[in-house]
Amino acid sequence: MSNDTHVFKVAGVVAFYMVTALVMVFVNKAVLINTPHLPLLFLFLQLSIAVILLHVSAAISSRVVIPKLELDTAKKLTPVVVVNIIGLIFNTLCLREVEASFFQIARGLVLPLTVLVSSVSTRSTPSLRVVGAVIVVTAGFLLGVVPSPAVPAHAIPSALSLLYGFLSSLFIAFHAVLIKSSLPHCDNSTIQLAYWTNLGSAAFLVPFIILRGELVTILEDLINDSDWEGNVFLWGSLVTGIFGFLLCIAGLLSIKVTSPVTHMFSSAARSVIQTVLGVVLFKDIMTANRAGSIFVILLGTIFYTWVKSVESAPPPPSRRDIDLEALVSRDSEETEDDGVTVVFDAAEKEEK
Repeated sequence: MSNDTHVFKVAGVVAFYMVTALVMVFVNKAVLINTPHLPLLFLFLQLSIAVILLHVSAAISSRVVIPKLELDTAKKLTPVVVVNIIGLIFNTLCLREVEASFFQIARGLVLPLTVLVSSVSTRSTPSLRVVGAVIVVTAGFLLGVVPSPAVPAHAIPSALSLLYGFLSSLFIAFHAVLIKSSLPHCDNSTIQLAYWTNLGSAAFLVPFIILRGELVTILEDLINDSDWEGNVFLWGSLVTGIFGFLLCIAGLLSIKVTSPVTHMFSSAARSVIQTVLGVVLFKDIMTANRAGSIFVILLGTIFYTWVKSVESAPPPPSRRDIDLEALVSRDSEETEDDGVTVVFDAAEKEEK
């Protein structure tokens, strides 16, 4: 593949990821503003659409395999499904309660909590550079939530909304750890795990939707209310369901086609655009504290990504290995063909 083709491919994947992520956040926010009393039903529709799209994908491509629904597997995957749906609920409630531009600040503890939970579960100690990145991100979060006289009373996030953000971040951290132990129950297939997670999460939501009265009482009241625009809720559910599915694909493509650092920089750029659009579309309040908070959180996250990419990089070959490789290349007439084979074999293993 030529350099120009690779550049265009990376640019296309990054743009695809950024657009899908931005559409998800802002359409979610628009629906939650229009229908704040139906968060669980809204989330249920998104999950159901994702399950349907996975079935459609399986019908189109043989690479997408829908797992068999077995009770034993369901029991083993219950922890990751429960943690996933609790995290999604708190995530939705947090987005409902705070401004779109403040959403990433409210969930700013995702990285520190993920490092903490991972360290506890693996009984390992993170490196000093990782700890430094965690401290930077935590400082950014505290900078954003500290009271500021420049923020009007109506735009000040409540303690409950910050609690939603903290719990959302905590369960995202738990979910990240549980994924590793859950994959063997799905033949190490992320697609099968995604199917189980979406289907199981939707099933867990049903009784709570009924208990809250969202499916009957509240929905009927809102339909009979002339001030409620049902089309926003229905179309918003459809759009976010589709784009949530596309976001999963975009994230996988971004990590596969680009480097982790590039992926994180695209996430950082998306965060900046999200902040600007939040101010323009929803008239969000942006203060020096909030802008500084977003900048510091992104800086710490990018530093963490760089540290992990450096720490996980394989060590360079020794001088002796290089000399031996050069000696073999001079003595063998088939080295060039063998080298090509090795390169393709390595690429295939990396993709797997």
